[in-house]
Amino acid sequence: MADQLTASALATYGNTVSKTPTIDALAAAGVVFESAYTNSPLCAPSRYVFLSGKLPSSIGAYDNAAELPSEVLTFAHHLRHAGYRTVLSGKMHFCGADQTHGFEERLTTDIYPADFGWTPDWEQPEVRPSWYHNMGSVLDAGLCVRTNQLDFDDEVVFLAQQKLFDMARDEDTRPFCMVVSMTHPHDPYAIPRDYWDRYRHEDIDMPQVRDDMVPRDPHTQRLRHVSDMDRTPVSDDQVRNARHAYYGAVSYVDDQMGRILKTLEQTGQADNTIIVVLSDHGDMLGERGLWYKMNYFENASRIPLIVHAPQRFKAARVAANVSLVDILPTLVDLAFDGAAPALPEPLDGRSLWPHLTGSGGHDEVIGEFLGEGAIAPLVMLRRGHLKFVHTPVDPDQLYDLAADPRELHNLATDPAHAATVQALRAEVAQRWDMPALTAKVIASQKRRRFHYAAQSQGVVQPWDHQPFQPASQRYMRNHIALDTLEARARFPIVRSAQATV
Repeated sequence: MADQLTASALATYGNTVSKTPTIDALAAAGVVFESAYTNSPLCAPSRYVFLSGKLPSSIGAYDNAAELPSEVLTFAHHLRHAGYRTVLSGKMHFCGADQTHGFEERLTTDIYPADFGWTPDWEQPEVRPSWYHNMGSVLDAGLCVRTNQLDFDDEVVFLAQQKLFDMARDEDTRPFCMVVSMTHPHDPYAIPRDYWDRYRHEDIDMPQVRDDMVPRDPHTQRLRHVSDMDRTPVSDDQVRNARHAYYGAVSYVDDQMGRILKTLEQTGQADNTIIVVLSDHGDMLGERGLWYKMNYFENASRIPLIVHAPQRFKAARVAANVSLVDILPTLVDLAFDGAAPALPEPLDGRSLWPHLTGSGGHDEVIGEFLGEGAIAPLVMLRRGHLKFVHTPVDPDQLYDLAADPRELHNLATDPAHAATVQALRAEVAQRWDMPALTAKVIASQKRRRFHYAAQSQGVVQPWDHQPFQPASQRYMRNHIALDTLEARARFPIVRSAQATV
């Protein structure tokens, strides 16, 4: 799992600049979903949806400071219940006291805080909190020697590799589900020279849709305010630097995926492991003059989704619209080879098994954005070649992505599409009680801001996950017989060690 990796940055989705041999190989032998989306283009809500198979409004996953309730079942719970070892290495942006949510082991802490400090305030949209994105990531884009994101991802991948080796050597014969979740290529756009130099600066493509090519809708205007874009304009050189560093970070992610695949090969697990490649959301990368995410334009909301299991599924490309909410039922189907038992509760997502087996499948994405930059629920319906975006406070948006992939022409006011817009608005009214949902979001924001202020007084008890490694079980220890220890530690086991055991 990558963070903020837009599908348009990968060769398998048509990019001609990026260099990602590992992902390219997985795509060539796997099932590539050409029209996969995040349901909520923001880190924490998108991940809660990915984990739970439920849309944000049904589990309170409103923004980056929302808690995922402990009673919400995740695919880690489902697979653990089915007899799997469940392991998480890396970012998942859990807020609240529960920092595992069904994962039997969590190998690292998170890169983001677990408290409610990043709670937005829809009632004061003019106030720009200090923790919001700003344009520093673009203004200062370029080379670095080290960042906290490199520190984090290097640890994430190293510990994931180590765990794969450990599982190959221990006596636990359960199958495993491991999530390896990196924070790259998320901004800030900074990358070491080794990755920067993989690209010639003059080869870096610039945004296809300039800010002056499209009118600014009200939500775009709010995002520009939230991210301080209008007060800190960027030059073409800074845009190219940011995109150059982003491509370098994409290559870094690709290398880390390659390390994981090599470890699976070394431990003899490659042919019996299904690899799923995805991201939580995309990045605008300067398209329409916007950066980061928090909207339903293609660069922010369309994500890579590749399922690599050549022993089980033929290589294919799927054109249907699917999304992160579909991952949980898909993983359960994969665990049971398409014959999953009845789930204990209904889900908003639907299994991708029919798509993987070439036997049909759905063609629909339902999106809900309830985070910063909004002042009311922003929802999205995606079917066939149409995308409809609605919020009670702004004009509607309707795009025909087959005829207009860059979303240059909003058809919502076109008389030729009046009946379509009317039907979609009726569906929105049937799916969502907008006033009630708005009230729920604002009430939650008020509670969490008060909660954070109270918890910040006196002795602070942080919720951040603290990984624990039992030192008495590592390396050479006197309570473990030497021959037994050596036999456990060496892979593959040598004959003399096998005989001793």
